[in-house]
Amino acid sequence: MQNTMITPAAIPVSKLHPFEGHPFKVLDNEEMNVLIESVQMQGILSPLTVRPIEGTADEYEVISGHRRLHAAMKAGLGTVPAFIFAIDRDAAAIMVVDSNLHREHILPSEKAFAYRLKLEAMNRQGLRTDLTFSQVGKKLNSYEEVAAQSGDSRNQIHRYIRLTHLIPELLDWMDEGKIALSVGVELSYLNEDSQREVLEQCEINDCTPSYSQAWRMHKADREGTLSYSAIRQIMQEEKANQKEMFKIPMERIRRFFPQSYTPAQIEENILRLCEQEHRRRMDRGR
Repeated sequence: MQNTMITPAAIPVSKLHPFEGHPFKVLDNEEMNVLIESVQMQGILSPLTVRPIEGTADEYEVISGHRRLHAAMKAGLGTVPAFIFAIDRDAAAIMVVDSNLHREHILPSEKAFAYRLKLEAMNRQGLRTDLTFSQVGKKLNSYEEVAAQSGDSRNQIHRYIRLTHLIPELLDWMDEGKIALSVGVELSYLNEDSQREVLEQCEINDCTPSYSQAWRMHKADREGTLSYSAIRQIMQEEKANQKEMFKIPMERIRRFFPQSYTPAQIEENILRLCEQEHRRRMDRGR
């Protein structure tokens, strides 16, 4: 594999396209704002890596540098430097994953779709890949190879890939840390309708499923006994960490406290005010 140019080419941003099925999110957050400022001041310091799109005239697919391209577009740059690799899409897919897995912060959903993208590409290249084998099933060379390259075990890679079967709302909960990886894996075996019933029951009961609940729903699904009523019964169970909550939107009370106050400090002050009001009413009743 050799790039066709020793030095990077200046490519118009209009000719560059995100890699189809790119698993890593490009977010407009504080990190992106910092990157945009850097690009405005210094330009793109590290060239992108791209490949020519078959059947097009000077159109390219980005392999590495999606965040840099987004920042360049936000900064108003007309062209960006890029190394051009004349490779097929499967080889590019593997490069897309390998060039991003080293990042410090990777969301569970990003890992899930990245591993799936890489293994499917390896499968098309001729390496055996079975995305449906059990968590304790036979060792497969493709999984072992990806495991050796990534640092995650073969079974852990399979568990991540299972997350690609979650509905988007539950996958977002995974990324936000509302449910554990083990819970997401168990829920991923339920069909879409069952997952949506779980989601609805979570919203009704203001809770998230525990591992025990997710495992029992998966077990019932395997046995053919999972129904909407069974999901409702399981999700209505009161867990030890599930207590009645009284919520006030932060925007309604933030203006009464200094901006430097943390949510914990605000909560402590509200409790203190409640105690003072309670004592005042008690004294009045004497």
